[in-house]
Amino acid sequence: MNKHEALFGMYSAMIAFLAAAGYGIVQILQVASLLSYPLDVRLIYSFSLAIAPPFLLSVLALHYILPAERRFWSHAALLFTLLYTGYVILTYGVQLATVIPASLHNPQETLLTMTPHSLFWTLDALGYICMGIATFLAAFAFKKNDRSTLWLRRFLLANGLILPIICIAYFYPHFSTWVLIIGSPWLITAPGSMLLLALFFKKKAGEF
Repeated sequence: MNKHEALFGMYSAMIAFLAAAGYGIVQILQVASLLSYPLDVRLIYSFSLAIAPPFLLSVLALHYILPAERRFWSHAALLFTLLYTGYVILTYGVQLATVIPASLHNPQETLLTMTPHSLFWTLDALGYICMGIATFLAAFAFKKNDRSTLWLRRFLLANGLILPIICIAYFYPHFSTWVLIIGSPWLITAPGSMLLLALFFKKKAGEF
């Protein structure tokens, strides 16, 4: 473990936190009808895309600064974070680069359009399911009796334990704004996990 890895993890986790917080703000503005198409979806997809790479790098840094006996859990978390990253980069990259520009000339929906229960809606759901599993596994990389990581462990666990309501929000047969709101705890557990992870790295960097 060295200071450079801890600092790398801190900055990565902080960028992921800022992107997740930005997503939450834009999502609330959209639900409140304060943003309209295409600005709303461009911002939502952009912030969502911006979460993934730095979050992946923060989990990678976590894996390298943990003692060897804790790395099974961080390695498992890293694998699911990689799956999450792949799903969301594909989903939001296609929406931002292909679907939204095409819709401005022809509003007709296609196979690529992300609407409730569509192909890319399902890919998006799989991404956040993998993210929840990743944070749940990462929680076990920290010792239960370590008070300095108590809240980080709790937030990581919480982000994994809300997976059932995330699945309801994505897969409930009749989508509505109220169904979307069911998944709103993610707006607390995910950014909170990333912020606390950044603070964990900051503390580790200060130990050198």
